[in-house]
Amino acid sequence: MNLSDRPSHAPLSLPLPTFADDRAGVLATLQAPAPKGVTERVLAEVGLHDLFTAIESPIGRLWVAWNGRGVTAVEAAPSAEAFAERHAARTGRRTVPGALPDRLRLAIERRLGGDRRVRIPLDLREHSEFERAVWLKALEIPRGEVRPYGWIAAEIGRPKAVRAVGTALGHNPVPLIVPCHRVVRSDGMIGQYSLGGPENKRTILAEEGADPEQLESLARAGIRYFGSDTTRIFCLPTCRDARRTTERHLVHFRSARDAGAAGYRPCLHCRPLGASVAA
Repeated sequence: MNLSDRPSHAPLSLPLPTFADDRAGVLATLQAPAPKGVTERVLAEVGLHDLFTAIESPIGRLWVAWNGRGVTAVEAAPSAEAFAERHAARTGRRTVPGALPDRLRLAIERRLGGDRRVRIPLDLREHSEFERAVWLKALEIPRGEVRPYGWIAAEIGRPKAVRAVGTALGHNPVPLIVPCHRVVRSDGMIGQYSLGGPENKRTILAEEGADPEQLESLARAGIRYFGSDTTRIFCLPTCRDARRTTERHLVHFRSARDAGAAGYRPCLHCRPLGASVAA
């Protein structure tokens, strides 16, 4: 039949492709495996998995874990497998090897180098509000300086929670990034450290410019504060203002009360009264 023989009212009927005809090709495309690692990266980006890798530090090789929400752990471990197993057990998330994004790697390097201004996102969702407040306050302590547990407690509005502050710092999941090594006992002694004990704490403090031996010597002598007889201001011993005071003008105090009685005002930078309230 020619087109010219078809009645004018009859519809033109031509075979058209249907979805059913192409089902095999569509399904074959859907069944193609994703590139290696894509699933882990996607799940990590939304915080359902964590990635991890090794980094170097003043105390040797450490392991850092992160996801799309932020860094979740910094920890010493004998092997990648041991770290991944412990981290997964603690967080409930699968933990797989990955490569640190350049931006995050550079930020961590800058933080370990003492730059407090660099922002590093942290994923601390499993932890309490009190713990997060303690860790965020520790972030304010400058490189080369230390503060006592009592200072942290007073600064976050919990002056009687000195022991709880110490416990929270012991549970800090991201040491070095959150510098809990810069927090010492309320009597001035160095104290414990979750990332390898007191010796590692001393090593890190010395590398940052503090003098752990001098700090403990002062603590044993009962010297808690330094004053300047020119400014009439008293500070915690590692405060940047105290370090600028020459030996000739340096005055030692055993308590904030003694400093106040001698007519000295508290430093606005290190805020030493926070330590005295809880000590």
